Amino acid sequence: MRFILPLLFFVLSTFGFEVEIANSVIQNGKVALLELTKEKNISYEEALFNGKKYKVLAHPKNNEKFYLLIPIDYEEKIAKKNIEIFYKENNKQKSKIVALDIKDAKYEKETLQVDGSKVTLSEKDKARSSKEYAEAMKIYNTSTPKSLISSKFIVPLDSKITSDFGRARVYNNALKGYHGGTDFRAVIGTPIVAANDGVVVLAKDRFYSGMSVLIDHGHGIYSCYFHMSKFDVKEGEKVKKGDVLGLSGNSGRVSGPHLHFGIRVGSKQVDPLHFIALINKNLLL
Repeated sequence: MRFILPLLFFVLSTFGFEVEIANSVIQNGKVALLELTKEKNISYEEALFNGKKYKVLAHPKNNEKFYLLIPIDYEEKIAKKNIEIFYKENNKQKSKIVALDIKDAKYEKETLQVDGSKVTLSEKDKARSSKEYAEAMKIYNTSTPKSLISSKFIVPLDSKITSDFGRARVYNNALKGYHGGTDFRAVIGTPIVAANDGVVVLAKDRFYSGMSVLIDHGHGIYSCYFHMSKFDVKEGEKVKKGDVLGLSGNSGRVSGPHLHFGIRVGSKQVDPLHFIALINKNLLL
């Protein structure tokens, strides 16, 4: 694993309740993790960050705590920002501020050569890709109330990483956004496994990502597996960590066969390896 994260939390307890924050200094494209202590006269409601609301969630391993996951957008400006946590204490509405110091991750740039039809789209392909994007975002914006995980995440493939999260992507000499996941080297036909327990919410051949599987892990966490050549699961199927989802391939917009692995939190793309390291070391002990 490429990320070494400290087990030590920063503890804030100025009033009301304690907040343990794993990473008060955080880079764009990463996730902030906060744990809140259960208190007799306090009921937690939600948090507000950058105008978006996030639910305070039941801790998957500790009945005496709750937690918050705050995804920091890839395009987030470098600044000091606040998370406002809303709660009731003895039935009185209150809030508490937790500060985040957002830093620039300084992602690199890479150039790729792909089929020109995947860069300059026909009207038909534009309509298809737009429809598929809306379909995916509807899924990502849905948060299953119950967590489906109880043990640590794993990576879906044990192989060399060929492209890290966050790299600016230049396709055929044209800048086309950034890399929203981590690419693993995989010859066609390599088994791909589920990173954790969950439900398959999409198994479909799509324009950009090719044959794709999306798994809902609950609490707004989704794992994504792209460019596959075969499915061994179907939509609505429950899967366990390590179950084979299908085989790797070179479908969609690719420069060669590989697995693209991604994580979405609160609908946003985040660095999947950072997420796994953060969650495994601090939340799923």
